[in-house]
Amino acid sequence: MREVRERCVWSQQITHRDLVPYLIEESHEVIDAVEGGTRADLREELGDLLWQVLFHAAIAAQDADDPFDIDDVAATLTEKMVRRHPHVFADEVATTPEEVLVHWNAAKAAEKRTRRSVLDGIPRAMPALALAQKIVGRAAGAGVDGAGTDAATARPASEAELGDALLGLVAVARAEGWDAERALRERLRALEEEVREAESGS
Repeated sequence: MREVRERCVWSQQITHRDLVPYLIEESHEVIDAVEGGTRADLREELGDLLWQVLFHAAIAAQDADDPFDIDDVAATLTEKMVRRHPHVFADEVATTPEEVLVHWNAAKAAEKRTRRSVLDGIPRAMPALALAQKIVGRAAGAGVDGAGTDAATARPASEAELGDALLGLVAVARAEGWDAERALRERLRALEEEVREAESGS
């Protein structure tokens, strides 16, 4: 990566922002490989995703004000994972996945003490459905029901049925000329307001 950054004229001009579309694409290609590819596909796509991490670190290493490199990235990650696994690296005990999650969430909460809302830290660039799942989960933690009053009466009994229901709603949106992505994002903004009002006690 250092050689490419130093000797490839295209790579020399690339910024963190320029890489974002490639990072998104490579992430989705990893997902495709996991969900329907071969082991060889997965190995290749993980390599492509790793290249994006290395590329960002190489760009960061050349920052005049606050440089860091891949070793710094790895060290930061190592410190975080040690902190979040006290049942592995310290004296805490966790014999079930649920107990592991308790330790993980406690460590994460301690790291994020400056956050004022359960919604803080959620990346807004996530696709609407993934964002919705994250916000609904956080809303529940604040005592707000994310389902809303118009939730579908027929509750899917499996992921396959959920997929059918979602596809059906997208088909309705298309037939009506509605933007399904925008509709969900606008509803999420309203849900966020409900959460923030609940947190402020108003």
